[in-house]
Amino acid sequence: MKTSADRILTTHVGSMPRPESVKALLRARLAGQPVNDAELSARVQEAVAEAVRGQARVGIDVVSDGEMSKTSFLAYTDERLTGFVTVKTDDPGVPSSNAGGLWARRIDTRREWRAFREYYEEYLPRAMPPSTRPTVCQGPIAYKGQALLRRDLDTFKDALRGAPVEDAFVPAIAPAMVGRGQNQFYKTEEEYVFAIAEALKTEYRAIVDSGFILQIDDPGLGETWDMMIPAPPLQEYRRTQARNIEALNHALAGIPEERVRYHLCWGSWQGPHVHDLGLRDIVDLVLRVKAQAYSIEAATPRHAYEWRVWEDVKLPDGKLLIPGVIAHTTAVVEHPETVTERIANFARLVGRERVIAGVDCGFAQGALYQRQHPSVMWAKFEALVAGARLASERLRRR
Repeated sequence: MKTSADRILTTHVGSMPRPESVKALLRARLAGQPVNDAELSARVQEAVAEAVRGQARVGIDVVSDGEMSKTSFLAYTDERLTGFVTVKTDDPGVPSSNAGGLWARRIDTRREWRAFREYYEEYLPRAMPPSTRPTVCQGPIAYKGQALLRRDLDTFKDALRGAPVEDAFVPAIAPAMVGRGQNQFYKTEEEYVFAIAEALKTEYRAIVDSGFILQIDDPGLGETWDMMIPAPPLQEYRRTQARNIEALNHALAGIPEERVRYHLCWGSWQGPHVHDLGLRDIVDLVLRVKAQAYSIEAATPRHAYEWRVWEDVKLPDGKLLIPGVIAHTTAVVEHPETVTERIANFARLVGRERVIAGVDCGFAQGALYQRQHPSVMWAKFEALVAGARLASERLRRR
């Protein structure tokens, strides 16, 4: 993995707003309507090529394909894993967290949403519509998405030819994020999550073998805390998450750490987030993940102070930090000086060469909605690059 030895490199988390030509086809597929695969593939190829060109144009160093083909960062596994079946939302066997059409029940699945019910009753239907039809696990889990994955990787490779970028990464979901609360087949939750991990090994290895950096998306480590009602003792929660990280490391076995980065956030919705768990409560678990770099939300107002965690926690030798220095939760474009200041805080604590400037989370949540308008995203990317350049100059003079 490239480091910031010569200058502060820039990257982001992966998901970008899809063009309407892609979203329309993905929405139809989500609704169970027939979709012309050749047309969708062609549209995705165009979208990925434009996403790569755009990232290179503004100066992003480590780029993604925008996750253009995925219905969402999480639900894409519905097409790639066996064992899961689609069910009706009024099925009594469906956990309430999947009952996307029943807003009252959905709000009751998080302490945060309960506490700000009036706000979320307005916000959720508009900004976070259900992205998929609910599924449950009713059979053995295995990987079946080889063809879909290969198409994505080949499309990305084609788009990268001749692009003036430093490196490229492909996001993939963490095992414990898949099918939460949907197990109706395995005897224990541990058996369930390790079965998912064993299946996802195939995807992880294929991404790395294709020459890409593998990014593990795992907001669940932090944001699952808010879904525990009532709130459990912290140590009990940590035990569950330690098991989940053990499962993730099982899936990463044999993959060089220098080809892996791990992303942590607290859910990408726009809201108060007063029930978020603090980074300090789980940072030691983060550092157990067999990855070289850790991408951590750090620009949002709720977590912007947490750069101070690294005053007391030592980043292990050879590891990198990718702090979010641009927030996805506001349309306000950060000033390059703000970006520079945030980068400098981390560089002072862990070393300039071990900081890559990043973004808190993705700018789109699949095919149905986006966090910010594309024009805002590109302006934020430009501020990220400008701030990183300024930070590089100032840190070099020290």
